[in-house]
Amino acid sequence: MTDFPVAEGRPAQTFNEAEDALLSRWPETRLEPSLDRILAFTELLGRPQDSYPVIHLTGTNGKTSTSRMIDTLLRTLNLRTGRFTSPHVEKMSERICIDGEPLSDEAFVATFNEVAPYLHVVDATEAHPMSFFESMVAMAYAAFADAPVDAAVVEVGMGGSWDATNVVDAQVAVVLPVAMDHAQYLGDTLVDIAREKAGIIKPGATVVLAEQNADVATVLLERAAEVGATVAREGMEFGVVSRVPAVGGQHLSIQGLRARYDDLFLPLYGAHQAQNAAVALAAVEAFLGDGVLADDVVREAFALASSPGRLEVVRRSPTVVLDAAHNPHGAAASAAALVDSFAFEPLIGVMGVMEDKDVEGVLAAFEPHFNHLVCTQNSLPRSMSAADLGRLAAGVFGEDRVTVEPDLSDAIDRAAGLAEAGAAFGESIGSGGVLVTGSVVTVGEARALLVHKDDAIDRAAARTAERIAMRESKPIETADWEDEA
Repeated sequence: MTDFPVAEGRPAQTFNEAEDALLSRWPETRLEPSLDRILAFTELLGRPQDSYPVIHLTGTNGKTSTSRMIDTLLRTLNLRTGRFTSPHVEKMSERICIDGEPLSDEAFVATFNEVAPYLHVVDATEAHPMSFFESMVAMAYAAFADAPVDAAVVEVGMGGSWDATNVVDAQVAVVLPVAMDHAQYLGDTLVDIAREKAGIIKPGATVVLAEQNADVATVLLERAAEVGATVAREGMEFGVVSRVPAVGGQHLSIQGLRARYDDLFLPLYGAHQAQNAAVALAAVEAFLGDGVLADDVVREAFALASSPGRLEVVRRSPTVVLDAAHNPHGAAASAAALVDSFAFEPLIGVMGVMEDKDVEGVLAAFEPHFNHLVCTQNSLPRSMSAADLGRLAAGVFGEDRVTVEPDLSDAIDRAAGLAEAGAAFGESIGSGGVLVTGSVVTVGEARALLVHKDDAIDRAAARTAERIAMRESKPIETADWEDEA
């Protein structure tokens, strides 16, 4: 690192201290579209992002699942990997993974302390302070360089051109399906959004394109031609040959860029995950260059695939499924997967959404599939209140098919009761299921309740005690300790 004067402040001692210091910065929902701050910051750090090759992913839905599959494929090939994804499901450290595992609390604190002094330098020299997301990106790039990794798999936070991750010169760019989302930030049309996402395609790179709307494809192909990027398109150079739903997932045949791979088991549900798998395979083939991947390597990697909170079964009797769909495109894909892979009668929805989303579009996508909807909310200030969601839902489902339950735990209990009492909907008792959806945050909080309930209670108690202690001592950062995200 370069020698610069830094602000006073003691290093973080614990994960919670580092987390609170990061959350005291501009939240992910407050944007100032510029790469100036992250460029200045990474210059101070010695441009760690230049020390390893990168696969960079954008798109509206499917980025995290595809990133995880790419990561698993690379690790099965004995490469050491770094993976940056967002948002996290349960814990902030999930965003930065080395060799498929989130940073330990100790590693997270050490990485924060490595970069924290330089946050103040950039704050003092730029028009706006470093944001939470920019800080996390810098931490990831520094952690990957320190590891060191053989390859980094990096998911954009939002968009592409102005996303803080876009200070990398990725040799492979991946564009998952582009649909309407974050219109207030990225543009009011698919073409506008596609232009923003096309910004990750760099000169001389290979761009792997998932199947796209025709207008979106035109924008992406024009960008590729402009910068001299090689193009690989789903449905032309690669794609899913066949898929058959199976217990615990699906069986696939995939045509890659250089070979066909048959008899692959993917323990994820839905046609959209099969397409994500094809994109992941093509991205790894493009990254490695010439040569065919061994069948057993591909088969092993896909069999190990996981994507928490994406049509994830977390409980039985009744079956409870978590899915982070938060826009109409994602909700439609999840709804199709429910029909494809499950046979719930009845299916009860539990939904908590962010108020800045296309809530009515999400409701409309799920309406034909839910026998009843329990409206709830998550813990963030951005969450739409359960009462407001209930009013919107009543207009889509009808009042008799909607229940309002603000507490998430109570909402899940209410939905489970309705699913078990299937006869109330004219179906056999015990054949029902519950889908918790609407937001990554809602799904993360539900996962903590259903999968890690005791751990979550212990962490919450420890966090409360530690925050009280921190407020009575000297703070790490100059900002206050209130969560803004």
